[in-house]
Amino acid sequence: MFSYTLDNKRYHTLNYEYQTFFHHKVFKVSLNANFSCPNFKNGNGCIFCLHGSNDYDITKNSDLVRQFNEVRKVLERKWPNSYYIGYFQANTNTFAPVSVLKEKFETILALDNVIGLSIATRSDAITEECLNYLEELNKKTYLTIELGLQSSKNETLSLIKRGHDVENFKTCVENLKKRGIRVVAHIINGLPYETKEDMVNTAKFLNDLKVDGVKIHMLSVLKGTELARMYEEKPFPILTKNEYIDIVIEQLEHLDEKIVIHRITGDPKVEDLITPTWLVKKFCVLNDIDKEMVKRNVYQGDKVNNHSK
Repeated sequence: MFSYTLDNKRYHTLNYEYQTFFHHKVFKVSLNANFSCPNFKNGNGCIFCLHGSNDYDITKNSDLVRQFNEVRKVLERKWPNSYYIGYFQANTNTFAPVSVLKEKFETILALDNVIGLSIATRSDAITEECLNYLEELNKKTYLTIELGLQSSKNETLSLIKRGHDVENFKTCVENLKKRGIRVVAHIINGLPYETKEDMVNTAKFLNDLKVDGVKIHMLSVLKGTELARMYEEKPFPILTKNEYIDIVIEQLEHLDEKIVIHRITGDPKVEDLITPTWLVKKFCVLNDIDKEMVKRNVYQGDKVNNHSK
């Protein structure tokens, strides 16, 4: 069996990481702290973006502690006494003065059984003052900073109106790593006009940066986005499920086995999705990735590690 899994997977699972680090059941609780995004100054942000990095309109203006406790109440019915990580997910969660960040982050850290924070943000939204604060925070809790990259190809970042380049991302990761802070990078497969080689190169780029974790998404064309308008005017190729699986497996082979795979596919809302419709069957995609890795007899890190299975 692969060393970094408790679920008979062939890649380094988040469940394995939490269980071996905390020796306890751990859940991430998604929160909306009502932050904005620096990229909104360019219009609606990235061309694939709908209502920010996630659609939390229902909880948008509600109290953070209330948001957290509503989720905890449900989870504790089945898993009492679990540990929790507050996941600041919606939009750019360092895009505010440090005084605001402290108030929001430490409100959640003060809750019972909260043992960490995961903060989703952008590489162009972490100031030096913010870095200093994150370094302090990292010394007293299990901190993860999640950064959107999407692609390691600057031409693609320009096309999707990302608002920063690869060099900015690289510098930010290096600054965080110097301070001992865990970094998880988000990437998207199937961005317009990218080749399989481009997508695999993005995985290689992250491996060279020695990020701590990766989230892999499939491009979702969502109603009401600039991407949807682009697709309707001039349709670009959309990856089939088999093409996506093939690319993900090769990306995994190029990622060191110690890099945690936090996500390996997306799960968009059916009512928002234009294409690809195969994405709505998330567990089928996950199972097919597992089956194909067994069929090929490959594991995460095969092309960069000499590891024991």
